Amino acid sequence: MRENMEPEGSQSTPTTTERIKLNGLPAEASLSVDGELRWRIDAGDEQILDVESEVLGFSADGREIRVNAFAHELKSPFCGSGTLGKRTRKDFVLEMPSESVAEIWGQRLRKYIDSLGRPRRFFIFLNPYGGKKYARRIFDTDIKPLLVAANIIYTLQETEYHLHAQELANKLDLLKYDGIVCVSGDGVLVEVLNGLLQREDWATAIKVPLGIIPAGTGNGLAKSLLDAVGEMYSIQNATFAVIRGHKRALDVTTVLQGKTMFFSILMLSWGLIADIDIESEKYRWMGHTRLYFYCFLRVMKLRKYHGNIEFVPAPGHEFYGEPKMEGETYVSDTEISEQGRVGGAEKLRGYQGASACFEVSDWRIMEGPFISVMLVNVPWVTEDTFSAPEAKFSDGFLDLILIKDCPRSALASILVGAKDGTHIKSPYVMYLKVRAFKLVPGNRVGNPTEGGIIDVDGEVVARGEGDPMVYGPPIKINVDNGLATFFSHR
Repeated sequence: MRENMEPEGSQSTPTTTERIKLNGLPAEASLSVDGELRWRIDAGDEQILDVESEVLGFSADGREIRVNAFAHELKSPFCGSGTLGKRTRKDFVLEMPSESVAEIWGQRLRKYIDSLGRPRRFFIFLNPYGGKKYARRIFDTDIKPLLVAANIIYTLQETEYHLHAQELANKLDLLKYDGIVCVSGDGVLVEVLNGLLQREDWATAIKVPLGIIPAGTGNGLAKSLLDAVGEMYSIQNATFAVIRGHKRALDVTTVLQGKTMFFSILMLSWGLIADIDIESEKYRWMGHTRLYFYCFLRVMKLRKYHGNIEFVPAPGHEFYGEPKMEGETYVSDTEISEQGRVGGAEKLRGYQGASACFEVSDWRIMEGPFISVMLVNVPWVTEDTFSAPEAKFSDGFLDLILIKDCPRSALASILVGAKDGTHIKSPYVMYLKVRAFKLVPGNRVGNPTEGGIIDVDGEVVARGEGDPMVYGPPIKINVDNGLATFFSHR
């Protein structure tokens, strides 16, 4: 809600105006065809409720219309009339002078809401094991009431095991739904994406909008989507984003390792960040705090890794690394099209991956050792880690963040700076954008039988271990610009 500061008579669109009772109090109210509900109680200030951005839905019964809102509140009269605070769930009961008037208002509300093209039917995946295992409680307490208030029809499916969501998404009758929503961390969403792209009808399937409501440990995509439009990060705001149904394109990356191919939307990490993410799993009972705790341990016992990376830089980033020599291999269309399904050599029936083909002269190479290598697709990798402040959702590039050498004291400062994105200003951090990427990892410095963990979207792709130490084939990544579609506030 907000106070109306416009002068009387400034409206340029037709309105319906009536003397009504609003929550039992006499008021003069109007509803415009462009979806603004205005009212003034007694001599108070006129209030405005914007139907598109603040209303979930409504119901009518006789002379009463109940408007279900999730509206901004004014923080304080001292903050200025244009300062909006957090959203609050509130109902407004409009008692009309007659049932015929109530019918007219109801028809106008319905016509306007229908014109918004909001989704009406969702298939919802809920991961009961993510984060602190509160997802079911979160759904019943915070999510379901908003869906009901918005008259959303949904099918709820709890995931029972790893890759369950991927299996179901691969076979789901998509014609029954306007979108797929994940109440989880980022992992279940990645499973759904892979399931859709492995379908024979992948070209149609991948157009189904996806939604994410945070109920896991990382929740980086949910944070990124909300932050991009200036909305506070919260479960309820993420829920309202899928209800409103605005859409935003997101780049998808094709990850290749030997005969294995899968798809990613968040990040690849090797070195410090991967070690923290995966090795801290033993402290999952601590919730998100486990990441901070393990950060401290890893800085105290710092590791470096031999190896090299190859990349095709985005325009303006060609000065990083050294040119690749003629005769060396590079990612090709043929190589991508021959990859197999995840977990086996069966030919992938669905989407064959990004088909970018680059000349050898396009590639740059950088030798290790490295402390950390991160390849990021969205700005936030967790709800409080702003790893890639310059990342865009659908620019066709990935943001590469590298640390090769760094004193422990400066490294601690860099990790703290990742909370607000200031870490990229450190002289020890290289930050660039790339169009394609190849990782050739090596052993830990000082230990030829130990390597590092390679982590893609929170899942281990490879562990450098054994004698001799092995990772498996090099990992190659291409970007498909704006392939997936996600629900957003706007």
